[in-house]
Amino acid sequence: MAHTTSSPSIDPASVPSFTLSTGERIPAIGLGTFGSDSVSPALVAETVQHAVHAGYRHVDCASVYGNESQIGAILADLFAHGVVTRRDLWITSKVWNDMHGRVGESCRKSLHDLRLDHLDLFLVHWPFPNYHPPKCDVTMRSPDAKPYIHEAFMRTWEQMERLVDEGLVRNIGTSNMTVPKLEYVLRDARIRPACNEMELHPHFQQPALFDYCVKHAVQPIGYCPLGSPGRPDRDRTPDDTVDLEDPVLVAIARRVGVAPARVALRWAIQRGQIPIPFSVNHFKDNLEAALLPPLSEADMHAIAGIDKECRLIKGQVFLWKDGQGWEDLWDQDGTITPP
Repeated sequence: MAHTTSSPSIDPASVPSFTLSTGERIPAIGLGTFGSDSVSPALVAETVQHAVHAGYRHVDCASVYGNESQIGAILADLFAHGVVTRRDLWITSKVWNDMHGRVGESCRKSLHDLRLDHLDLFLVHWPFPNYHPPKCDVTMRSPDAKPYIHEAFMRTWEQMERLVDEGLVRNIGTSNMTVPKLEYVLRDARIRPACNEMELHPHFQQPALFDYCVKHAVQPIGYCPLGSPGRPDRDRTPDDTVDLEDPVLVAIARRVGVAPARVALRWAIQRGQIPIPFSVNHFKDNLEAALLPPLSEADMHAIAGIDKECRLIKGQVFLWKDGQGWEDLWDQDGTITPP
């Protein structure tokens, strides 16, 4: 395997980081590894390799992405050649929805595939224990689909907590949650979630959930930080907006002299969230965004004003009964949608 990149690397020590409630520090930008429908597992893994050479120290993985074994081979090679040590990297993985009752098994499978002895962060990918096959259409529904039942989720969470006790996981967290669900989890958890991964980009800022997480020391991690221009067709709807074409972002980018994507990432970090973009070709550009000078207060205020509440990943496949809309998954009236 090659161990070079086409351009000089960035000093990882210069990349900002955040301190979690557990006291650990997590790099303020990570490399996502969801290859959508168009990037093969081998190419995702190759991108991880180049990204680590470029200076990334945070890689966001998930069992459902179907590429952890390929990424694991790359990590082992990077360690073997002394490019980085295990302690240099922050590695996240997630338990998929059909494994809520077998969290330990899922974690050990990810560790085996990634060729690691522990994860820095392990997340419950979705709060719904509903299986659907990869790449299925958004109209697909599982006859076994279930709503969010807090007692059931806490049984899953207790398995997450045991992984911390066993030393297999250093931090645990949630993903795709809502304020009312998190309120219950924070009330009942023995080990509180250190992070919550959620969709966050300029056109979907989720201020209520974001502020709730910050207030309760749950670090927000933002997926789709650039508005996911490469997302699958099944995740596109006619009302979707395009963040990187927003006139406010474009104007700031022109004045600063960078691409709109860099402004979006700089805004994310400066706001206090951790963006995890994936790109085969622009991963180094994305990392460099973390090193840009801070945006002005006026620019931050202007970007706060372009939130269009445009959720891109609606999660329709998790709906559990007829007659529902995707909004029912997100507790928009402030209470958990009844079964």
